[in-house]
Amino acid sequence: MDGMEHFSLTSLQELMNDDKQNGDNDALVSNYISQNLAVVRQMLPEIVHGKLADSPMLMPEMRIIVIRQGWLEPTINLTPRHYEAGTLIFGGPDSIVQIERASEDLSDFGLSMSSDLFSLATAGRVPKAFDGHLRDFSLQLSPDDVDFLDRLHHLLYLNTRDEEHNSQVTLHLISSFLWFVSQRWSQHEETALRSMTRDERLFSDFIQLVNRDVRQQHQVEYYASTLCMAPRYFGTLIRGVSGKPPKEWIDDALLTQVKIELRYTDKTVVQISDDNNFPNPSFFSKFFKRLTGMTPLEYKQKE
Repeated sequence: MDGMEHFSLTSLQELMNDDKQNGDNDALVSNYISQNLAVVRQMLPEIVHGKLADSPMLMPEMRIIVIRQGWLEPTINLTPRHYEAGTLIFGGPDSIVQIERASEDLSDFGLSMSSDLFSLATAGRVPKAFDGHLRDFSLQLSPDDVDFLDRLHHLLYLNTRDEEHNSQVTLHLISSFLWFVSQRWSQHEETALRSMTRDERLFSDFIQLVNRDVRQQHQVEYYASTLCMAPRYFGTLIRGVSGKPPKEWIDDALLTQVKIELRYTDKTVVQISDDNNFPNPSFFSKFFKRLTGMTPLEYKQKE
């Protein structure tokens, strides 16, 4: 995503340093930012209403935000969202984020880290919610869960601000935070699955597969085979559950992926065609025009 502005931890660190030079020490007192870790006790207004509101930004590192109070309306990976108090928001590495609107009373806390630090904190045992199969997700927490994470987050903040802090304590606190979130995510998924019929569970599995593999796998047969089903029966099942045939779900996910690359990168149409496993650029152009009414190049130039 070379053509899009990156909002990395280094960018956030520079923004904080600008505040320090301008005499605003509130952010420095309530947040810890380094090149590998951000422990943010309160998101800065100039980020919510300024930097991230100006245009979409690519977030190279993973982000977790918990809303204590107020509401937030971001667009994450081209999808508009609305989040109320008590919501935990996760954006995986290389997510695209823009803040559309936020309440004036917004209060939140957040955690972000580089892939290297994440690997150190998880020590080879990656919590399921963060194993890479989800590009982003949200989770409604109970007030007790918000309070628990807030306290854990505050401990992490205090430890990182201590000049003599122990790095192992930092890693274990990060790990505890991640495992708690993953546990709540798993409980939510289990509750949702228990209320689903068998067909609905298969549809959920299908959507997860599409999100993971669509750049390389465009055909219904692949997904039917992976889920151990005959293509004809698979198509009937997915249409019955969702009202749309599986090919339409696959094409929609693939279209979203290539739109992101056309809109936010400097990749050529040929590169995007190749990276997303189209037989050739001509086939890619026909696919894109069939779904949007314009060629990939027309879309790129229009945006």
